[in-house]
Amino acid sequence: MLIKQTLKTGRESYTDITASVKNAILQSTVTSGIAIVYCPHTTAGITINENADADVVYDLLFALREVFYDNKAFRHMEGNSAAHLKALVTGSSVSLIIEERKPILGTWQGIFFAEYDGPRTRTYYIKIIGD
Repeated sequence: MLIKQTLKTGRESYTDITASVKNAILQSTVTSGIAIVYCPHTTAGITINENADADVVYDLLFALREVFYDNKAFRHMEGNSAAHLKALVTGSSVSLIIEERKPILGTWQGIFFAEYDGPRTRTYYIKIIGD
């Protein structure tokens, strides 16, 4: 089963998509398997991190801006090389174990769509495999 999702993002943001992934799993008939969440964009990504404290997202974005900043020496003509670097570090997908129709996540973990070059309307995919 493949589900396509869209969302509107801010300039730089982490959007919690955990509920969307859980809902996709419940829509499937899979009780035990794998869910792959994939982002087809080169200036955005998918990651798992803490979703209990909003300050974590703030700190992550702050640190990424400090490490990967816009540099006048970058040659990419669109001017978003820093966003490409952030997406490279974040990654374009995560894999989750499904058991009893639920993704196995740690107590504080959530699944995030990471935007580094917004605002935009973005797409991500959830592939459910199992049973």
